[in-house]
Amino acid sequence: MNRFTIASGIACAALAIPAAASAKEICAPRAQIVQKLNHDFKENQQAVGVVNDKAVLEVYVSGQGTWTIIASGTDGNSCVLSAGQDWDGANFIKGLDSSFRPSTE
Repeated sequence: MNRFTIASGIACAALAIPAAASAKEICAPRAQIVQKLNHDFKENQQAVGVVNDKAVLEVYVSGQGTWTIIASGTDGNSCVLSAGQDWDGANFIKGLDSSFRPSTE
C-alpha cells in the first residue's frame, strides 16, 4: 500500500466517504487531518509557507521518513496534495537555494 492510498484513507475516514469517490480530492477539516497524521503516522509539522492570503502549504514529516504535504485554507479545511516516504530534510538550509546537486565525492 503506497502513501497516497494511505493518505486517501485518512481523508476518507475523516469524511466517511468511499476511497474511489475521493481519489481526485482529499480534503477534510484541518484539525482532523493533522490529528490523523500525528496519530497514525507520527507526522508533525516540519515546514509551512504562505501561498496567498487564503492558503498556506504545510509539510508534515515523521521520524521514520514518511511525509505528507497539505494545503490549508482560511476556512479551516485542508487538502492532502501529496504523500510519500524517505524524506531527507537534513541537507537543506532555510533561505538558501535547495536545488538538487549530485554529490561530487
